[in-house]
Amino acid sequence: MELKRIPYNLTVCKVTAVSGINMDTDFFFIGKTDEELSLVCKTEDTPRNTTERDDGWRGFRIQGVLDFSLIGILSKLSGILAAHKIGIFAVSTYNTDYILVKEENYERALTILASEGYTIM
Repeated sequence: MELKRIPYNLTVCKVTAVSGINMDTDFFFIGKTDEELSLVCKTEDTPRNTTERDDGWRGFRIQGVLDFSLIGILSKLSGILAAHKIGIFAVSTYNTDYILVKEENYERALTILASEGYTIM
């Protein structure tokens, strides 16, 4: 399975409204529930209306389109990283899954996954 590096420094934050989010940028995730409005974005695109933020994330995605019938892909990746004491922040889209790790663990995470047979792009 191929994992593709995401070339951005990322921030995970809570925002007060979507109006402050730059919808023209090429990379962001928005999650809204009855309790919060969360955003993952390039650090330089973090809006001013954040109420909490955590900088220093890097990410990679599972390359290709994952069929909904596939089971355990994210679980296996997160399990490998957890066994090496690397925490993750996962985001899923219709096509695939994205895994974020803190910047200080990024290269080590990719090295570990490569040693487990994943191809890093």
